[in-house]
Amino acid sequence: MSHLEKLTLYVCPYQRPAFVDGTHLHKEILSYIRRLHTFTVYIGTQIQFDDSVHRLSDNDIQRTFTNIGYQQIACNVYYFYTCIAICNIFSVPFLFDRLEMITNTFPTMIIKHVTYLMVADTALFKYKFFVRIAKDFPLLKNFSIINFMSPFEDFGHYKADNIHSYSLIKYPHLTSLDIMYVDDNYIEQFLLDTKTYAAHLTGIKVHYDQLKTVTENFTRDATVLI
Repeated sequence: MSHLEKLTLYVCPYQRPAFVDGTHLHKEILSYIRRLHTFTVYIGTQIQFDDSVHRLSDNDIQRTFTNIGYQQIACNVYYFYTCIAICNIFSVPFLFDRLEMITNTFPTMIIKHVTYLMVADTALFKYKFFVRIAKDFPLLKNFSIINFMSPFEDFGHYKADNIHSYSLIKYPHLTSLDIMYVDDNYIEQFLLDTKTYAAHLTGIKVHYDQLKTVTENFTRDATVLI
């Protein structure tokens, strides 16, 4: 690839011993492409770690790209529990239509091209997070959520339709929603017509037992499935 001038790279490596960073990219790829002048990248690395592994920060990863002369790169590192870590590295502006495994700590920015988004976290996704998602990803069509944290201890006593301070969140292009791995409160948030507006939503992946609970055995008028 010695004559390559433009490179677009989208990869999601799993079970690596370390994150893919600027140093690794330069050593393995970029140093061999002398004529490269346009580099667009998204790398979502997932690694397994234990207490012996030094935890890197966003700035640590960012510095490896600054050192090789790439300034228009953003990154976000997140450590799940005590065994899995994710590092997202991407060119700014983000030009791909797919983005996976982002968390509460993902930087705020308008990402116009993304139509598929997966969010996952071991910390609670608060209402403001979903407001930000709707704003930052205006063309979102496919939305997948992984989060088992509940904002309330007793789902049956505290319900989102009783919290009147929450305004309607609009997802004008959303067609597919995956809420298979979430707490009941997130399911309720997306099914209540007073909390979420998604006029084009045609597909929902959800566990049947949870769906029965949230819709009160399919008798709750406020849910969009009734």
